[in-house]
Formats: sequence, C-alpha cells, structure tokens
Amino acid sequence: MKIPTTLKHKPVIVSENYEQIDGRIARNTDAKGISLGLAQWNDRGKLDISAKVWRYTGEKWSRQSEELPLHRVLDLSILICRTIEHFQDAYRYENLYDPEKPVIDRIGLQGDAMTVEVCTDNERINEDIKLFNQALSDDGEMIGERLRTLSRILKEMGY
Repeated sequence: MKIPTTLKHKPVIVSENYEQIDGRIARNTDAKGISLGLAQWNDRGKLDISAKVWRYTGEKWSRQSEELPLHRVLDLSILICRTIEHFQDAYRYENLYDPEKPVIDRIGLQGDAMTVEVCTDNERINEDIKLFNQALSDDGEMIGERLRTLSRILKEMGY
C-alpha cells in the first residue's frame, strides 16, 4: 500500500512495507508504513523534518497516525536503551528498582540532562514494573535484533 503524498506530512524517505516487520503484530497491524519527511506543522519559511507512522483502518488513512520530530525519535531511542540497560541488572532489587534512588540516570543533552527514572507516582509501580520487565524479556530477541542493527549502522556512520 502506498503512503499518501497529498496530506500535510510530505514523505521524502519511506518504508511502505512496515506492516511486515511491526514487531509482535507484524502482518496483523494497521501501521502500514513509516516515513521521514517534511513535518505537517511547518510554517512558511521554516522547515522541520519528522518521522511518521502511517496507520490505515482498512478504509482510510487514520487520524491516529503519529508524527514526531527526529530529535524526539532519538530521545525515545536513548530512553529505551537506558531502560533496557537498567533491567539487565534490576533483578538485584526486590521490586526491580531501588525505591530510595528511583533515578536511573541523567543523560546530558543540550546543556541540561534527560532524567531517566522509575515512575514512583504510579500507585501500582511494584506490580507494573514486574509486568514491564516480563514484556521486555518476552520481546528481548526482537528488540535485540533492532539494537544490533542500529549499533552496526551507527558504527558504519562513525558513531
């Protein structure tokens, strides 16, 4: 299925077979494609690039399609990586984190830092963090494949 080019987001680079590789729901997903292109929120004279997940309901392109600025996609990737790293050693804690030190890391970005921490405001955190850890474990092979691919590409780029 072809990603539309007549909507506000203007695709430049596309992967139109995303439904074949969309994680656990591959081949049974409404996410039909992903693209990098000119953001739908561009103002005259100001251009931003965004990443977009294109969803199709079976009848029309969905309003639930998501568009993110590239830096947010990378910030999410950083958050994912740091979270996975935490859970590799989380078994040492009774509730998979230290309640006295819920901050996992502060990662310097743009003269400040992204704080990565366990959400202790969640009143069911001790239950939810165990479910999260199990889901992360269940998807470990699929996530690992993508992280190894990302690592290889970053090395090829000189990072």
